[in-house]
Amino acid sequence: MARHAFVTGGTGFVGLNLVQQLKADGWDVTALHRANSDLTFLSRFSPTLVQGEITDAASILTALPRGIDTLFHVAGNTNMWRKGNAQQTRDNVDGTRNVVEAAIAKGVRRLVVTSSISAYGPVSGELTEATASCAAESSVNYERTKWQAQEIARAAVSRGLEVVIMQPGAIIGPYDIGTWSQMFALVRDGKMNAVPDAGLTFAHVREVVAAHIAAADKGENGGQYLLGGENRSMLDLVQIIERLMGKPAKAKAVPKAVLAVVATIGDFVSNFTGKQPTITPEMAKAFGGRSKINTAKAQRELGFKVVSLEQMAKDCYDWMVAEGRI
Repeated sequence: MARHAFVTGGTGFVGLNLVQQLKADGWDVTALHRANSDLTFLSRFSPTLVQGEITDAASILTALPRGIDTLFHVAGNTNMWRKGNAQQTRDNVDGTRNVVEAAIAKGVRRLVVTSSISAYGPVSGELTEATASCAAESSVNYERTKWQAQEIARAAVSRGLEVVIMQPGAIIGPYDIGTWSQMFALVRDGKMNAVPDAGLTFAHVREVVAAHIAAADKGENGGQYLLGGENRSMLDLVQIIERLMGKPAKAKAVPKAVLAVVATIGDFVSNFTGKQPTITPEMAKAFGGRSKINTAKAQRELGFKVVSLEQMAKDCYDWMVAEGRI
């Protein structure tokens, strides 16, 4: 009998890749979606579709069937602007609490939660799973709420639910419908010549998803896994995209101090326009770190693989070209 997975956030970047791989591996998959979700891509993989909202406790309880082996809670709000903070807290914190309560009520065996390296907050130096998080005191709501969400999930271990927390870095690859893939259009249109001087850890979506599925059996109950990859700069990524698209190398890194000033001005102007600035103060702060991510635990216990930034950018680009998105 096939194992049964339940996926939240199935219409998003990681969720689409996860549903695709679970189905390929022979799982039965039930995917939660909102009433107004675009199901174009998700429908390709033929999961059982159920309607509901993680912020509506009753709807998630109704949507979640009994007999679920692993619930993959991938849904999350990655907002990086203060005006989206209230909704982000509802999505990330209240939503995760609702998912946890439904999982316990319906007898789910294991919950695999997609958190983020952002759950550590503004730490520097080498980051391992043993690094203490300072996200609770962070001024960036995304960092605070991702930390709160994973801790709500972890607390459920004492109530009999198995929980594993996944902490990916910047994810790139196919089915990226609106995160790093946006950079390709910006490079094409000559709007990516100034790049934040930011150091990031990049992970291929395929490997992030493979680690999630491995965590269903091999993940440490109550434990967490950093899913980083190559520690590179944002400028590296933009220069790779310039080469992939045959564009002249124009991108230059912008110092953090300049970025902070641009963000402050943009935030002030937004009070009058009501529109999110291109660079928000939260983004300026989040891009300020230079952490080096150690992924040894995920490699050792979950078979996680580090893929070159060049390869993941090419895979994303090839997918966008095939789909007519670039």
